[in-house]
Amino acid sequence: MRKTGPILIIVIGILALLVDFYPRLRLPALGGEGTRVVETKLGLDLEGGLRVEYQALPAGGQSPDLAALGVIRDIVERRVNGIGVSEPVVTTQGSDRIVVEMPGATDREAIERLVGQTGRLDFVPIPPDEQPPTEGQLLDLATHPALFSGDQVVSATIGTDPTTGGRTVNFILKPEGTDRFARHTAENVGEYFAITLDGRVISAPSIRSAIPNGQVVIEAGGAGGFSLREATDLTTVLKFGSLPFPITQVSAEQISATLGSEFLDRSFLAGAIGILLVLIFMVVHYRLPGVIAGFALIYYTLVVLAIFRLIPVTLTLAGIAGFVLSVGMAVDANILIFERTKEELRLGKSLPAAIEAGFSRAWNSILDSNVSSLITATILFLFGSSVIKGFALVLIIGVLVSMFSAITVTRTILRAVVQRDWARKAALYGVEESEFVARPTGRGALRGEARGRV
Repeated sequence: MRKTGPILIIVIGILALLVDFYPRLRLPALGGEGTRVVETKLGLDLEGGLRVEYQALPAGGQSPDLAALGVIRDIVERRVNGIGVSEPVVTTQGSDRIVVEMPGATDREAIERLVGQTGRLDFVPIPPDEQPPTEGQLLDLATHPALFSGDQVVSATIGTDPTTGGRTVNFILKPEGTDRFARHTAENVGEYFAITLDGRVISAPSIRSAIPNGQVVIEAGGAGGFSLREATDLTTVLKFGSLPFPITQVSAEQISATLGSEFLDRSFLAGAIGILLVLIFMVVHYRLPGVIAGFALIYYTLVVLAIFRLIPVTLTLAGIAGFVLSVGMAVDANILIFERTKEELRLGKSLPAAIEAGFSRAWNSILDSNVSSLITATILFLFGSSVIKGFALVLIIGVLVSMFSAITVTRTILRAVVQRDWARKAALYGVEESEFVARPTGRGALRGEARGRV
């Protein structure tokens, strides 16, 4: 790592500068077709976007109620939110209206294609010679023909396994689906079948025995069965994989930012002042290591912004707050390292040895702190609303990059700096001369002697 570290830091830094500042940089589109411009995306509160209103229409002699409208809202939000970084706002109005607000969006036809489709739920057999699909995998229904579609599902409920007590998902099939599933399960015990929504795998259970009566029980692999969230989501998909009622677009219009550009400028100014004060504190208190930490913090900021532009992450005020919070965590890691280094210097270790000991002994504390933050942010990302997902994703990216900048970048620069003659002074590391006496020994390394007190 000593040899590859500097090269890795330089390469990542150059790429980050390219992504951050190269005008009109274009990369392959996320969908695999064409290219897209790499740019910073802002949320509805900072930039505005597109507001589209839909009306749920009666179907089969029934009119949509509030429960069905809530299901439509959840399905629409999952469709327009993708991996959880676009931060749309999807709300219900009255008894039959769904409002979708997409930040930075201008293509009304693209939104219509994404939202307006009713969706298709399919039950797809998996050939014995193929690996079982994973959740979220996209299946080609042309090469994997469906056994039957979601219109064969009569009802779906959350149940309990009488043997283990774990949660299960139970559903009942109509006569046609019952006959097809009975034949298939009898001939393919031990194989897998996939439940897909618009071709994307929602669940892929294995067939444990023949199911002749159309009453299907899906069990999770763990001893406790499905979690409540997993069972609820799967039941919702089985009941309403396609929209329970058709929807039609009522209106579409561009909306302005709810906070405005002046508020954005003030937010960036406040963030810049906060970061500047942190840098001043680090330099005054830790001196030369503080200067190096300041450089690592600037490097960290450039890399994080580049990642935001590459994904791309939609930055709202909540996302900016997550970024500023991660900056504080990056500085916290440096403080732990530098304090440990000062302790090692006072014990009489050479400067290089003290630096290495400071990093190695602070690592466990840094790891524990960041892992706990990552666990919390992951929970927020998995179960939060669209705005909370954006905050959590920004925090996850920030924490991961801060670990790289604190451990790799700061350490590599310190290793290079301590080889210079001018850097071999105890005062540059916040150690008082009364506690520490520096003298070059051996190959010029800084040595210290702890003076006893009478």
